[in-house]
Amino acid sequence: MSYTPVAADVAKLRNQTGAGMMDCKKALVEAEGDFEKAVDILRKKGQKVAANRADRESTEGAVIARVNEDNTLGAIISLNCETDFVGKNEAFIELAYELAEMAIFAATKEELLATDFHGMTVADKLIEQTGVIGEKIEIGTFERIEGPFLGAYIHAGNKIAAITSLSAKVDGADEVAKSVSMQAAAMNPIALDETKVSQETIDKELEIERHKLTEEGKPANIIDNILKGKMQRFYKDNTLVHQDFIKDSSMSVADYVKSVNADLKVTGFVRVSL
Repeated sequence: MSYTPVAADVAKLRNQTGAGMMDCKKALVEAEGDFEKAVDILRKKGQKVAANRADRESTEGAVIARVNEDNTLGAIISLNCETDFVGKNEAFIELAYELAEMAIFAATKEELLATDFHGMTVADKLIEQTGVIGEKIEIGTFERIEGPFLGAYIHAGNKIAAITSLSAKVDGADEVAKSVSMQAAAMNPIALDETKVSQETIDKELEIERHKLTEEGKPANIIDNILKGKMQRFYKDNTLVHQDFIKDSSMSVADYVKSVNADLKVTGFVRVSL
């Protein structure tokens, strides 16, 4: 018996990829309901698909980034709840900020949950707040970063935050770190640069592009050269330092950083979104 996709799955695939409803339906049928396979099918047919699909599932709450006083340690947490109403509550956001400050000095989420919070553990505090608010309250994502100089950015509405690490504390480092963190928050790069992109991601991208070029009838002896250019474009679009700088598209992020200090580099970043 052939697979017939339900409307909700078709809509989900359309929202994620930007492809047409009929194309999404056909892809799901061809993939026999396998969602990831359907996405790959659409990509191979040249449909518009975001390169990074990390943020498909959305929960409510607040994402907060904090760094320590000397800008060498930082953390981002998402404090999750069930409704947007609670996520925008002032007391809820204050709690998220306090927990993010504590997260700077915790090595893992488990360590944070075991940390003392005014006479009880953080885990017990979350259970208490679940009872008070009437919604499940939990720490979702926990990210921590160290570096020579860190700067953070929290997007309006507390749904996305990022922290960037720079190679040194120099004049203007505050503004640079904040601007690059804003870039990471807005553009959602998959890695710092091409050396940090996983081999699995590279292999998958090469497979997709090779398939498309073959379908277009390109000769086998020139496909490899075309693929080199395609991958350079992929790194430019999807890695932080090679992306066009959102405040001035005439330069890359790396060029912007160098324009402030010739020896300055971005050494890392973390990004969290709901």
